[in-house]
Amino acid sequence: MSVYENSQDLFSHVHLQWFAPEDEGRTEEPTEYKLRKAREEGQVAKSQDLTGSIVLLFTSITLALFAPSMLATIRSMFRWFITESITLDITTSGNYVFMVFLDYVIRLVFPIALVSVVAALGANLLQVGFLFTTKPLRPDLKRIVPNFIKYFQRTLFSTDGLYNIAKSIGKVIILIVLVYLNVQADIPRLLKLQTATIWVSFQFIAALALRVLLEASVILLVLALLDYLVQRRQFRKQMRMTKQEIKEEYKMMEGDPLVRSKLRERMRELLTRNMIANVPKADVVITNPTHYAVAIEWDRTKMIAPMVVAKGVDRIALEIRRIAEENKVPIVENRPLARALYAETEVGDIIPEQHWNAIATVLAYIVKTSERARERFLGTGTER
Repeated sequence: MSVYENSQDLFSHVHLQWFAPEDEGRTEEPTEYKLRKAREEGQVAKSQDLTGSIVLLFTSITLALFAPSMLATIRSMFRWFITESITLDITTSGNYVFMVFLDYVIRLVFPIALVSVVAALGANLLQVGFLFTTKPLRPDLKRIVPNFIKYFQRTLFSTDGLYNIAKSIGKVIILIVLVYLNVQADIPRLLKLQTATIWVSFQFIAALALRVLLEASVILLVLALLDYLVQRRQFRKQMRMTKQEIKEEYKMMEGDPLVRSKLRERMRELLTRNMIANVPKADVVITNPTHYAVAIEWDRTKMIAPMVVAKGVDRIALEIRRIAEENKVPIVENRPLARALYAETEVGDIIPEQHWNAIATVLAYIVKTSERARERFLGTGTER
């Protein structure tokens, strides 16, 4: 069998669907609702490399700042354990030796640990803000018994997997080159250490290691910032939706009782504001007297019959009456007509023909009793 036939047989076991894009058909940008739900489940755009690089950078800076005192603490610790502790009886002074050891460890570790924790929290807050959710911690049987085909598909046969592999290899190469350049530059001084004391050699090696650590932290931070931008782009791409998903989400939101009630409340507020603004233009307000109020306007040059410009019950009815009184709009009490107009008409409707006689009677009454009505209907025509 030839090499070509062997390669064909090998790749015949690789499913071509592994190389298919996972977001096939997802062409629409994610909605705010989907992004919010994803955030509640702990799915956010985040770069672990950025968090790690920030922690490494601040830890390195802390080491550089506290290095003299830490070296002094280490010298003091070695001196004490080599000289003082050997004179103590371990059977009676064990607790005392342990407390001294604990004191030295805390003085050495606490500053680094504190800075690391604060830096990690700060890095996460910068990326995703304040987010607390326990959903990622819930047990999942799929994680206990993983799907190896999907795992290898995601880690090896996908754009994200190849990107992560290339990123890891690139960082290793950069760090190797960085260490090589630093060591190469200090080879003459390293060769002289064979004649130096142990403490001088230790100080030199520690300074070299700290310099490499700081330089590596800065380089990794720059790479992590680029990775964060890539992760944000990939996250938005993964959150993309199909047109059908957007339609289903819209239907779900539209059918949500809470959303419907809020929409109705909002529409009522808008309608109430518009109605209240129309009351000063009305010619008469017909009341029940306090439970119902219907404001009527009639412009003979534009309307075939009077029109309802505002209506309301209870609190809104009282508001209509108040504004009518402030603007000297006539108020007429007619309980049957007020109830009928409120039940049979909407704002903007022309009065039904069966109520024309009753409205004509009301208008005739206000012309006799209201100077404003006489000016509007029988005046020079400046207003009508």
